[in-house]
Amino acid sequence: MSIVTLKDALNRAKKDKYGIGAFNISSFTFLETVIEAAEAKRSPVIVQIAEGHIADMPRFDSFCKAVVNMASSASIPVVVHLDHGQTLPIVMICIQNGFSSIMMDASSYPYEENIKKTKEIVDICHSVGISVEGELGTIGGAEANIVREEDAFTNPDEALDFVNKTQIDALAISIGNVHGNYKGEPKLDFERLENISKATNLPLVLHGGSGIYDDDFRKAVTLGICKINFYTGNCKSAGKAVMDFVKEDPEKNGTDLMKLIKGIRKNVYETVCHNIDVFGSSNKAW
Repeated sequence: MSIVTLKDALNRAKKDKYGIGAFNISSFTFLETVIEAAEAKRSPVIVQIAEGHIADMPRFDSFCKAVVNMASSASIPVVVHLDHGQTLPIVMICIQNGFSSIMMDASSYPYEENIKKTKEIVDICHSVGISVEGELGTIGGAEANIVREEDAFTNPDEALDFVNKTQIDALAISIGNVHGNYKGEPKLDFERLENISKATNLPLVLHGGSGIYDDDFRKAVTLGICKINFYTGNCKSAGKAVMDFVKEDPEKNGTDLMKLIKGIRKNVYETVCHNIDVFGSSNKAW
C-alpha cells in the first residue's frame, strides 16, 4: 500500500463504523513498532508527530523523511500526520516532507480566531491534496483533573458552524477526554458525542485515548469517533520494559542496549495490537 490521506482513511472508517489508531511516534523504535503491529493486524494506521515534541528532535527534517519512507513501503494504508500543529513554519515543513495530513490546533484562541487560523491551513493544505483536522473545545491536560465544565466541552451547534466555515476533514472534540494521565475515572459525555456527530456528519477525533476503558472506546466508535489518539499508554508500556530490564540485573544488562530496545518494542507492539483490536480496525486494510 502507500501513504493515504486522513480524509480517505476516516471516511472509510466512518462508513464501516470502526476507529483508526493515531499513534504518536517520538522515536524510530516507536515508528517501526507501530507500523509492524498494524501490518500484523492488517489495519490502516495513523502515525503522527506532535509539534510539541519537535523541540527534542534536532534533525526533524531527517526524521520526517524516514517516517515518510517507511510509511510508503508499508503493506497497509498509512496516514502521516502532524499532531497539534500550531505554527505555519512547522506545517510547511511537514507539507514539504510528504505528510498527508495536518492538524491545526487553534482551540486555545477565541472562537472566531480559531476559525480564521484553521481555515488558513485548510486553504493551503487542500490546494495540494492534504487533509486537515481541526479542534473545537478545551481538552484537559495531564496536569488537570478531568474537565467537566460544560463551557469547556464542544458545543454541537457551534461544531456545525465551525465545520461549515473551516471546511475541515475531521474534528477533534472535547467530551470529558484529557491528554496524558487521567486523575479519577474517565467519564465521556456520549450524548454530546452523538449530538455532535449528527450535527456535523464528519469523522470525529478523540484525543487522550490512553486511560479510557475499552468498552468506552467501542461505544465512542459506534457514535462517530473515527480517529483515536494514543501516546501515553505506549510510553507507559515502554517504561515498564525499562524498569523490568533494570530490575533483572543492572550490572549485566546496563550494557545490553539491544536487549532493552527489544523489550520496549515487545511491550509497545502488544499495546498497539490490543488497541487496534479494540478500535475495530483489524483486517480493515484496503
